[in-house]
Amino acid sequence: MKTDFYRKTNDREFPSNLTDYDEMYRSFEWKYARKELDWFGDKLNAAYNAVDRHTHTWRKNKIALYWEDEEGNQKKYTFEELSVLSNKLGNILKDFGVERGDRVFIFLPRIPELYFSFLGILKIGAIAGTLFSAFQEQALADRLGQARPKVVITNKELKSRLPRVKHVITIDTEDFTKSLEHASDELHIAEMDPDEYAFMLYTSGTTGKPKGVMHTHRAILQEHMTAKWVLDLRDDDVYWCTADPGWVTGIAYEILGSWSCGVSAVVYAGRFDPKKWYELLEKYKVSVWYTAPTAIRMLMAAGDTLVDERDLSALRHMCSVGEPLNPEAIRWAVKVFDKPFHDTWWQTETGAICIANYPCMDIKIGSMGKPIPGLTASIVDDNGHPVGPNTEGNIALKPKWPSMMKTIWRRPQKYESYFAGGSPRSSSGGAGWYLSGDHGMCDKDGYFWFIGRADDVIKTSGERVGPFEVESALVSHPGVVEAGVIGKPDPMRGEIIKAFVVLGKNVKPSEQLKEELSQYVKKHLAGHAYPREVEFIDKLPKTRSGKIMRRILKAKEMGLPIGDTSTLEEY
Repeated sequence: MKTDFYRKTNDREFPSNLTDYDEMYRSFEWKYARKELDWFGDKLNAAYNAVDRHTHTWRKNKIALYWEDEEGNQKKYTFEELSVLSNKLGNILKDFGVERGDRVFIFLPRIPELYFSFLGILKIGAIAGTLFSAFQEQALADRLGQARPKVVITNKELKSRLPRVKHVITIDTEDFTKSLEHASDELHIAEMDPDEYAFMLYTSGTTGKPKGVMHTHRAILQEHMTAKWVLDLRDDDVYWCTADPGWVTGIAYEILGSWSCGVSAVVYAGRFDPKKWYELLEKYKVSVWYTAPTAIRMLMAAGDTLVDERDLSALRHMCSVGEPLNPEAIRWAVKVFDKPFHDTWWQTETGAICIANYPCMDIKIGSMGKPIPGLTASIVDDNGHPVGPNTEGNIALKPKWPSMMKTIWRRPQKYESYFAGGSPRSSSGGAGWYLSGDHGMCDKDGYFWFIGRADDVIKTSGERVGPFEVESALVSHPGVVEAGVIGKPDPMRGEIIKAFVVLGKNVKPSEQLKEELSQYVKKHLAGHAYPREVEFIDKLPKTRSGKIMRRILKAKEMGLPIGDTSTLEEY
């Protein structure tokens, strides 16, 4: 296995929160982290820990949220202001008859009301659901029809897309403005059992309807600790997570875990634009940045000069999430920012970061990193038996970790299907493994390596090839911005590798370039792992979290139904 290192540097002035990974991994138990949060005896509330507990400290008047939209409108809120606004929202929901355990969904763009609505829902013991503002009628009907929320919070523009629901709160009306003004700012915080539901997220699979992944209040324990260990968040940080709260990263690391660490957060409500993003990094003196490989690759394509025009000296730590990070993107970051992006691996179902590269640890470029303290990860076969080093298999986690999903809403059999050897809710007591659906391997040093989704791994001429490694080889070519790779059925080889390639602005497509790219991969990767077919396209189908939807590429290639596309990003 190739070992291309980025060596950590010892920063004596600013040592990382996690200084010795190996020692912490050996000794850590989750009971040691209880003191990081405020408890009501054996009860807790995730939203209270994210915001309200800071109002009893010096952070009361600290800016919690810097908000800006595409037109340049700006707002800022202290922790106390977020606490008061979410209290008021909680009281409004109570007036609508919302009780503990009821579902309340938020269908809003990234505006401040989204954030204090989410907090208010959790504070009264209801279950929050978030919906991308780009969802259309069918996607909304699928999710709301299954979840059956008591209330949906939206605005006038989006309201027309909603199916019939019991109650709708429209935030940009005079009635809501008056209600918020007159609502009490005192709220009884629901003291929740740690395993009571806090929020739910619908995630799309290859087939079938979207599934509702249920998370509990206990999830904030892992979200908080990983925000400290992996994102390295500190009191003096200005932090920017570019995710939307319609996706789990926006909840775990833009609301709960990050605010629990007391940081000032930046939220930008506009579309991706390289020049604007660098402007925001400079303007708010962002010190910690968490973004997606898709965005990083697009920043790469925009060139290095935009970086040189800005003072980004405040930026000290960068992480990525959503899709495995190509090695070329890490090398580019070191060149232009003088520091790498640290890749992180986790899923909607895991609720928080599970495998990561840490500030205190050398990065093996292209690796996912190592498991977080308190969590056991392994590579196992389809029956749940661990395999040896450098052997491909399923990336698996040992239940139960604090942020692990509790169930799939109203689909218990689907929940059980995630586990080999018994789920935590089965009669076996959860002695088995959670199978992530991702394939990878673990090297002799304990670093994990992503190969591809189980359904995406290509078998060509008897050899197994992960699409990610081919995509990474293609992206390292100077004319390529992005690439998506699939296996295409072939009568002789079983499958051949086909690549869909997005070229740089000034690169002209040609048959000669197709051949050049194929030979480039053959030279830089392996003789069998090169694309025999190359197709140039304007953009790849991706989710809003940045994942390349290879199944859509394959379905279109094969003339098959493409399934649910409600989470597809539009650029």
